[in-house]
Amino acid sequence: MALKSTIFRAELNISDVNHHHYGDHKLTIARHPSETDERMMIRVLAFAHIIGQAAGEGVEFGKGLSTDDEPDIWQKNLRGDIVHWVELGRPSEERIRKACGKAQQVSVFSFGDHAVELWWKEIAGKLQRHSNLNVYAINKSTSTALAELTCKNMALYCSIDGNTMTIGNDVRLIDVDVETLFDPSQK
Repeated sequence: MALKSTIFRAELNISDVNHHHYGDHKLTIARHPSETDERMMIRVLAFAHIIGQAAGEGVEFGKGLSTDDEPDIWQKNLRGDIVHWVELGRPSEERIRKACGKAQQVSVFSFGDHAVELWWKEIAGKLQRHSNLNVYAINKSTSTALAELTCKNMALYCSIDGNTMTIGNDVRLIDVDVETLFDPSQK
């Protein structure tokens, strides 16, 4: 018998000064049986990170781990074109290339310890030509702290101002260091 996803709910209040996006977002998050709290909360963080750029339009969670042809998060326009494709973890170079061919913008949010550095070092040279790709890294202490915020019904607050991102709840705030590993506009 296959295990079913666990459903989490989050009310996410976002204040993104960089993109002038201020809003409340009610999220229903299906956590795949093989997904950890850490990975699920990185999905929430990635959602908060890109929603301002999207002006709050058409951003939603994909099927993620359970489906190979969908990202963890994506933004589609009214015609159904993929505007933004978001991957988590350390996807293969092939998966990233395919995403770059399908979407106008691709973001990868990697997380964890030194394995992220090794992963990026191995595939960076093969992906440098993609002008629609951004790669970010979240350190292990941040991803672990985010996992500690997990509960079935979450009320989360996120503020983004310049390079500073803070996320938390009524009890705890976490300063998030989102390191940019690759941004073609910064070449």
